[in-house]
Amino acid sequence: MSWQRVDQLEVSGRTVLVRLDLNVPLESGSITDDLRIRAALPTLQSLVERGARVVAMSHLGRPKGVSDELRLAPVAARMSELLGRPVTALPETIGDTVQAHVSAMVDGDVALLENLRFDPGEKANDAAFADALASLGELYVNDAFGTAHRAHASVVGIPERLGRANCAAGFLLGKELEAFGKVLNEPARPLVAVLGGAKVSDKLGVVSHLLDKVDALVIGGAMAYTFLQAKGGGVGDSRVETEMLDEARSVIDAAAKRGVDLLLPEDHVCAASFDSDDAQAVVGDIPAGLMGLDIGPASAARYVDCVAKAGTVVWNGPMGVFEREAYAAGTLAVARAVANSSAYTVVGGGDSAAAVAKFGLASEVDHVSTGGGASLELLEGKQLPGLAALGHS
Repeated sequence: MSWQRVDQLEVSGRTVLVRLDLNVPLESGSITDDLRIRAALPTLQSLVERGARVVAMSHLGRPKGVSDELRLAPVAARMSELLGRPVTALPETIGDTVQAHVSAMVDGDVALLENLRFDPGEKANDAAFADALASLGELYVNDAFGTAHRAHASVVGIPERLGRANCAAGFLLGKELEAFGKVLNEPARPLVAVLGGAKVSDKLGVVSHLLDKVDALVIGGAMAYTFLQAKGGGVGDSRVETEMLDEARSVIDAAAKRGVDLLLPEDHVCAASFDSDDAQAVVGDIPAGLMGLDIGPASAARYVDCVAKAGTVVWNGPMGVFEREAYAAGTLAVARAVANSSAYTVVGGGDSAAAVAKFGLASEVDHVSTGGGASLELLEGKQLPGLAALGHS
């Protein structure tokens, strides 16, 4: 199946419901990073310039009911500044007030519904809530890759009601699919996957799916210690998922059979506790009383060399506790290697995206994903509900 692009829709004089990912960080009601709003601008500008009446919608945070701290009014104000036209923050997601405002909109108007997750019908994909949302518009555009793996009312309920002929992917969503398509379907070789983060259980599906595709698999972060213990190494007090040891051994065996280079850390930056800044260098086995909190310099050099030789790189997950200066060197080394690589490079959202942003390297990467969970599920080979609703497979 294929899907329409937003620029293929006839939108003049028509009301277009646009699902965006405007889940920006807020402090005391002020936006601290407007990257996600900026990412939505090309789709919004295309619609308003072609005479659409735009009803934008998004979630913000994880509210349990209505929360004044998570209202979308500050987002609407910043959208208005960036678009150069008024964006009306509506006080509710559905209801008579919303319906009246939408009915009175003229070509080029933009409104933003209140936080979708204030209503439990959003996450539940409640039929009545989806009906009410769909009744607000004639056309639907999904440009929220970050929620494409969620079967929520605004993601799957609306397109089910409006029909695929009236639905399209926004420019940002299209860029995400193009980037991951290059990694999964037509990579320049060698294809190197760098995976980190805390849990093997979070990444096992990705590892298993990528083993048939990659030439090298580079593993860091706390998840590396489960693999190291599975190989019989000493990991001290490092975080280990003992229930995942058999699965880790299976991955190690499968990589060897497929000829995939599996790189695990050989030296470490350790401390007695997660909260300690008393970092200690350890080569080989980690003694009792210490836990690994970052890959060591020798391992970082091996990882950098592997990335430097790649034709395609996908990176998902930090190499250590990069938020703390004492344990940031490994992640910084990988981030720089990805940024400096001549390969096609994709950073898979979440903490990896936060890391390249923190180190000022995001602009040096070919594609930084806006969706951590969605990118993981794509890398696992899963069909995302939001894409299926548009006709993508």
